[in-house]
Amino acid sequence: MSEVMKVIVVDDERFSREELIYLLKQHEFVEIVGEADSGEQALMKTIQLQPDVLFLDVEMPKMDGMEVAKSVQELKKVPHIVFATAYPDFAVEAFRHEAVDYLLKPFEEEQLADAVERLKKKMHKPEPAEREKPSKLAIEGDEIYYLDPHDILYVFREDRVTKIVCPNRTYETKSPLKEIEQRLEGFSFFRIHKSYLVNLNYVDRLTPWFNGAYQLELRGLQDQLSVSRNYVKGLRNKLEL
Repeated sequence: MSEVMKVIVVDDERFSREELIYLLKQHEFVEIVGEADSGEQALMKTIQLQPDVLFLDVEMPKMDGMEVAKSVQELKKVPHIVFATAYPDFAVEAFRHEAVDYLLKPFEEEQLADAVERLKKKMHKPEPAEREKPSKLAIEGDEIYYLDPHDILYVFREDRVTKIVCPNRTYETKSPLKEIEQRLEGFSFFRIHKSYLVNLNYVDRLTPWFNGAYQLELRGLQDQLSVSRNYVKGLRNKLEL
């Protein structure tokens, strides 16, 4: 983890943003990489800037802070969340979104310093000792199949079933896509859509489509797969030297 804590401050009130940014800048390892005055802008900047932490107001027009906290859970890099608001009534809901802290306006320097220390500890939490990864992916149905991850073209979720596509056969499992993704960590897989996971070793071509989305061609596969615009930049970073 980087020594610098990258932060985006989100509040629809400019003076509240400026106050919080000023207080955060008193901590030398905090870097303000962006600010947003709406939930929609916060989500867009989180995708672009990949901060470590979001300081989120709750009450905002259209997309509020709770909705932002829920939406960022779907991103590949999920930032830590600190709610910073004038309303004490949302604290219980906030911690359902795994918030690190819940700060009330007007901000107290000591309270903010405690929150920053908690964030620092979370970011620098030692990684558990690595265990040797199994070499096969077990898929359990009527029988148990053991698949070599290198032979998997892509994985997708459809009608509450996860389907694992190999060159000669498609396997099905009830395990959620997120679980399969976690089990394939360490292999060359990347999420291109909320419902699709591809093996980067089989990627042949990426073609612009519309609204910032792309179409992906995999070696040995006739059909093209759609790449959501939220994942295009990350995919290109993974593929290109």
